Amino acid sequence: MTIRVLIVDDSSFFRRRLTEILNSDPQLEVIDTASDGREAVTKALALKPDVITMDIEMPVLDGISAVREILQSQRIPILMFSSLTHEGAKATFDALDAGAVDFLPKKFEDIARDKEEAGNVLRDRVKAVARKRPLGRSTFSSTATTLPGNVGAGTVASNRTVASAASGLTRATLGRPQLSERLGATVRNANFKASGQSYKLVAIGTSTGGPVALQRILTNLPADFPLPIILIQHMPAAFTGAFAQRLNTLAKIEIKEAADNDILRPGVAYLAPGGKQMLVEGNESQARLRIKEDDSSRITFKPSVDVTFATAARVFQDKVLAVVLTGMGADGREGARMLKQAGSRIWAQDEASCVVYGMPQAIAAAGLMDLEVSLNEVAGRLTTEVKHG
Repeated sequence: MTIRVLIVDDSSFFRRRLTEILNSDPQLEVIDTASDGREAVTKALALKPDVITMDIEMPVLDGISAVREILQSQRIPILMFSSLTHEGAKATFDALDAGAVDFLPKKFEDIARDKEEAGNVLRDRVKAVARKRPLGRSTFSSTATTLPGNVGAGTVASNRTVASAASGLTRATLGRPQLSERLGATVRNANFKASGQSYKLVAIGTSTGGPVALQRILTNLPADFPLPIILIQHMPAAFTGAFAQRLNTLAKIEIKEAADNDILRPGVAYLAPGGKQMLVEGNESQARLRIKEDDSSRITFKPSVDVTFATAARVFQDKVLAVVLTGMGADGREGARMLKQAGSRIWAQDEASCVVYGMPQAIAAAGLMDLEVSLNEVAGRLTTEVKHG
């Protein structure tokens, strides 16, 4: 079935370029374009596209306002295009707050090494978001305190590559994997009971749809959350600082963009900087983060969930509670495998609450998942699990 796309941008050049890229895929069809937000609202109502790509800065009606108006009457997935600046980051998060499901840099060279790869990323992203209908404005709302009932796709690094990048972590130093427990809907929705396992660290990895998911979780954690949290979100370097600042203003715990040599402290969440790798070093009693440049072609994602998870396994062994959230691809699977072999526990977001059920599905398919959990349940269950360990 063809995915029907409406392109919204005030640049005729960008509209033509995006139309050419998307129409080159037989599964995609650009049915029309709009040059401002007001025209977008009118055409969205008349054409009912499967996906809308939306610029932020436009005349007549800006993209953020257009997203709000469209989602008041229709549940259409909207993919934002943003400039990689601090102001661009702020506007992008405002668009997610309005109900957009994801974003991409407007300069295609910022998301890929060449034109062919950039085209593949764009086409894959549009197809991925087309499968998920947005929930509306409350999804990313900073005012929600009571929960209702890179960016980018690519090849995942091999286990060998991850181990090398994680400073010599080997399977021989880790224990045997435990059997996973895939919990169905009935069990998952029953009263949650903590496993009783003891933890020293929570590690969360995500990609497409992650900003919304992370805000939902972190803003619902209590101020006395007892463990440090590390966050690995595929996101451009220009965005991670602004995203951490935004989260810190909304959450009860402290949230910061991770810096080299940060000591992991209870009740603090550390967001991996975009374009670099975040490694865990030291020991259980005094672990720290190392932020390193990575210009190698061996690992697609920077930051990589695999790399950070693998180093966490080396330092904390069976004391990590890892959560894999919405995202394209399978980043996190090999790092989760290492955590699992060390005796740590792995949770994965359920398909129904994911924007893209790629990364969690990879965890489930590999038999690594101890618990399947809806996004709305993550914060409460995390708190119960770590406080009863």
